[in-house]
Amino acid sequence: MKYISTRGDQTERHFCEILLEGLAPDGGLYLPTHYPKVDAATLTRWRGLSYAQLAFEILSLYIDDIPAADLKALVEKTYTRATYGTEAIVPVRRLDDGLFIEALSNGPTLAFKDMAMQLLGNLFEYELARRGEELNILGATSGDTGSAAEYAMRGKRGVRVFMLSPQGRMSPFQQAQMFSLQDPNIHNITIDGVFDDCQDIVKAVSNDLAFKRQHRIGTVNSINWARLLAQVVYYFAGYFQVTSGAPEAGAAGLSPKGSAPPWGGPAAAPSNTEQVSFAVPSGNFGNVCAGHVARMMGLPIAQLVVATNENDVLDEFFRTGRYRVRSSAETHETSSPSMDISKASNFERFVFDLLGRDGARVADLFGAALARDGGFQLSAEETARIAGFGFVSGKSTHADRLATIRSTWQDHQDMIDTHTADGLKVAREHRQPGVPMIVLETALPAKFAASIEEALGRAPPRPAALEGIEALPKRFTTLPVDAARVKAYIEQHCAA
Repeated sequence: MKYISTRGDQTERHFCEILLEGLAPDGGLYLPTHYPKVDAATLTRWRGLSYAQLAFEILSLYIDDIPAADLKALVEKTYTRATYGTEAIVPVRRLDDGLFIEALSNGPTLAFKDMAMQLLGNLFEYELARRGEELNILGATSGDTGSAAEYAMRGKRGVRVFMLSPQGRMSPFQQAQMFSLQDPNIHNITIDGVFDDCQDIVKAVSNDLAFKRQHRIGTVNSINWARLLAQVVYYFAGYFQVTSGAPEAGAAGLSPKGSAPPWGGPAAAPSNTEQVSFAVPSGNFGNVCAGHVARMMGLPIAQLVVATNENDVLDEFFRTGRYRVRSSAETHETSSPSMDISKASNFERFVFDLLGRDGARVADLFGAALARDGGFQLSAEETARIAGFGFVSGKSTHADRLATIRSTWQDHQDMIDTHTADGLKVAREHRQPGVPMIVLETALPAKFAASIEEALGRAPPRPAALEGIEALPKRFTTLPVDAARVKAYIEQHCAA
């Protein structure tokens, strides 16, 4: 399997090259040259596998430059009961008939980002040791990516982490998880702006190819394909838990009629298979983009439901074909702060597929048009193609999420966090008869205690090991919205 850029650079690269590189040299994101196809026989064979075994099978389709025995050892080291507290790793629980929540937050930082980040840490350490090299990871977080990355990379040989976060925009628990770490290879930098400013700095540094190569800059944000690839696994795992495996009489295919292009999609579902839908709280589009990849492979997904909060850039796009990035001043500070994003990095990957992998067109939209107009409008014909990829969308407000948290607790004694509440609210609006709907949980309620107390009048439980975390000493540096200042900080601490 080889990888190419979304912006037209057709130079084919191996997995381990892009693992350490992050953005492509032309500023695009990497995607495989094609999506491997999964047939009904493969789904049947995978159904009884453990999570680590399933991860190995899926990752093996995309990784051909790590020996199979080594890759198997890496996933077995990553996905353990000791780390996630359950043999299922991502257990699914039922709310109503046909409505489920997939638990993705049982890892060390209580958020779904652990599912990929724990693997990424092991992949980095493995590949750097194999090369005898070091890597300086530069990332941006709106809340959960930062702590997941830092917990995955702390103490890893050959790795330093420089994590940018928007000053004062995370919950106290999220801040404490990151800033209380004292490991010498972890550097927290708060930026006097919003998440999109942090993300722009990461891209600006990554696009300075001379600096990037001199200082071995990599990324753990979901612009890194390895992060997104690891997330594909839990779509298959969720599917297996809510379907019986029995053939469905007359089950419909998922894609429009006609032959698939050589790069592989949209895929038709394997014949006579049950379908499911997934609702995904969405900010940077990485989580739901992994669902898009699973669907392109042939996982029988009827709908991918994109749920946004008041920062509804993605909802607007999926309804109208218009992508309009909001300014920092227009980006709302909400009670689901990990979704307070107005410029979704991974969205470019989907648009690349939507537009038939026209790299020149994507480069124009996400380069010139975005810089000139702050967004773009797809043509009517291009907008009409969205339905063929299974996407629908909706938004949730603070009042909505409080009401959803309250009703879910009252009706099911199930306490959910604010982001999962956004997903559940929008999921209910798009349910189809006979099609199970799985809401992807994004974090445990303990990370957003103030909103839980507002909704329920009681504090959420938290693991005993994390009691009093907010009172621990904190270590971080504050910088302005200035890529040059961030580069100077990295340079100084690489030499230290």
